[in-house]
Amino acid sequence: MTVALMLLAGCDGGAVPPKEFDGAAALRYVQTQLSFGPRIPGAPGHARMAEWLDSLLRVRADSVIAQRWVHRTERGDSLQLVNFIARFNPSATTRLLFLAHWDTRPKADGPTSRDSTLPVPGANDGASGVAVLLGMADALKQLAPGIGVDLLFVDGEDYGDFDRDTDVLLGSRYYAQHPAPGPAPRFAILFDMIGDRELQIPQEGFSLVGAPDVVEQVWALAARLGHADVFVPEQGISLTDDHVPLQQAGIRAIDLIDFSYGGPDNKWHHTPDDTIDKVSAASLQVVGDVAMALVRVTKG
Repeated sequence: MTVALMLLAGCDGGAVPPKEFDGAAALRYVQTQLSFGPRIPGAPGHARMAEWLDSLLRVRADSVIAQRWVHRTERGDSLQLVNFIARFNPSATTRLLFLAHWDTRPKADGPTSRDSTLPVPGANDGASGVAVLLGMADALKQLAPGIGVDLLFVDGEDYGDFDRDTDVLLGSRYYAQHPAPGPAPRFAILFDMIGDRELQIPQEGFSLVGAPDVVEQVWALAARLGHADVFVPEQGISLTDDHVPLQQAGIRAIDLIDFSYGGPDNKWHHTPDDTIDKVSAASLQVVGDVAMALVRVTKG
């Protein structure tokens, strides 16, 4: 028996938790985010999205922390940014952290973009991960977790230049320097681009290096839930994403990401074509089911 399967057996005695995540509701959360328009720091849609997130989380979570700061970009611009941390069972010493970025990219500069002057709608790249976190908040409101759960919505992930590592991953870097009070999470799960209609999530490279046991545990649980066709047990590419600053801060973090969005050439990534028709409730359901099962099988 693998280490992960032994961990799971010790956690829940072999029982599979009942499904409680609502994929259809999560898809509606994607639609609402798109209705705000581009969620670029400084844009009206960004401000509307922040207000919406704050209002939703405060009636679901036990407590909410809004981390606000100003980031000075390489060009000298000042970005007003905010992370939201929705905390459930905040006094628990055993905690899990789930995160996604809620901002969108300022321009559609992906290699296959049809118009680089347009912003990215961010249906999959941004909104899908947020939708899973919000669906988790709904489920945790209905049935409080026996452990502590933090849902982290990070800002400023997609603003700058990934090739030069400038003005990107701003929210996760800020959180890594200013973590939520109390015990560090046992591990962290990042959701990024997990709404693709043809979803397949391989094991991201930096995740395998930084937290191989967490990868094994998540993929073993997904297989037990009947999702081995989505959580593919093979190594994918290594991506600089929001889990990396957390790993650098000592948090065992992994990235759930399908970086074949629109085929092997990732043709819809960072383009105007990252739209609602590319996202499915079924894909959100799979990821949400695995995430909630992780919460329910983890013991303090």
